[in-house]
Amino acid sequence: MAETKKNATLTLDGKSYDLPVFSPTLGPDVLDIRKLYGQADVFTFDPGFTSTASCESAITYIDGDKGELLHRGYSIEELAEHSHYLEVCYLLLYGELPTAAQLTDFEQRVTRHTMVHEQMHNFFRGFRRDAHPMATMVGVVGAMSAFYHDSTDINDPWQREVAAIRMIAKLPTIAAMAYKYSIGQPFVYPKNSLDYAGNFLHMCFAIPAEDYVVNPILAKAMDRIMMLHADHEQNASTSTVRLAGSSGANPFACIAAGIACLWGPAHGGANQACLEMLKEIGTVDRIPEFVAKAKDKDSGFRLMGFGHRVYKNFDPRATVMKESADEVLGLLGVENNPLLQVAKELERIALSDEYFISKKLYPNVDFYSGIILEAMGFPTSMFTPIFAISRTVGWISQWKEMIGDKGQKIGRPRQLYIGEPHRAYVDVRNR
Repeated sequence: MAETKKNATLTLDGKSYDLPVFSPTLGPDVLDIRKLYGQADVFTFDPGFTSTASCESAITYIDGDKGELLHRGYSIEELAEHSHYLEVCYLLLYGELPTAAQLTDFEQRVTRHTMVHEQMHNFFRGFRRDAHPMATMVGVVGAMSAFYHDSTDINDPWQREVAAIRMIAKLPTIAAMAYKYSIGQPFVYPKNSLDYAGNFLHMCFAIPAEDYVVNPILAKAMDRIMMLHADHEQNASTSTVRLAGSSGANPFACIAAGIACLWGPAHGGANQACLEMLKEIGTVDRIPEFVAKAKDKDSGFRLMGFGHRVYKNFDPRATVMKESADEVLGLLGVENNPLLQVAKELERIALSDEYFISKKLYPNVDFYSGIILEAMGFPTSMFTPIFAISRTVGWISQWKEMIGDKGQKIGRPRQLYIGEPHRAYVDVRNR
């Protein structure tokens, strides 16, 4: 529990109320208003909850003004340089970096759970071939609770642990199956000899007719994408998972709810929107036209993939992702891909144009991740499912933390009612 070191005083209608002030490890102080309604018969109004702390958490910290992202106290830049996705998964889940033995054990447990129940294949055949992979994932992940009954009791710590490992292990398999189904190719089973990111690429791009060798540069880039999206504090999808979990829902249902929320274009669809914008621009010679529109405040147009709602300076994940983008494009080239040519030129302009610099409209993580995934050969419909794979460990870590919080309650936001006051019912014949 955060410490209470001081109080704030609220004066309303001539009466004063003392409100405790919590001091977190990092970040601004927080007013405790839990007793305000009982004492003063008044609520607070905060659409979007952008000024409200809905929980205590020790997992991730963001300082948007400094451009800082910490997982359990470790900076994302340092983790990206020295670590890899499954090690970050361990850190988020258990609070500390693993020893070599702990990491080996964790990786083996994840690897042994990558296959899905064979009967789950039947679920995919119930979807239309042109179904969006996110629609398929929402349904199939939610259905996991129908197959894995031994890990749905949220009051059993061991079952919570098994559910966590299962979802981290099986989400890439489910996403790859959704992709294969959408393009009419046979499912590819996971291979225990491959690492986490390489295994996902293999399940997406291998075919029975010929061997597929995972390129280490592409596997590293995919691992980076996953790591940089692993958790991001109390965003919309994470808050959805916590809200669903507060009702006592099973973990598979909670993660399915998070996937559904992530599907929204204002959240997980940002990198897809960025690529669609690049397609709209089409060729390098049209970039000045779109840059001019972005600078015209009356045009209503904005460049996707630049700036960030939380990061007011720069997105620290974008700096790391740019390195991966440069490596991937160096391997695969941009000469024969007009879309990637547009992206590279737009990046150059944004990093040198005074307007973008003064507005701090730097290319963000969605800009670079979209470029990488496009270069790898993924359709834009797969961008958000890959985001969902990456964020699963964050959702589970937040869910487990919430379940273990003795002070947590079922989520129940209040409202500012602006509808009709009490009215008497009028019989239909007299209306």
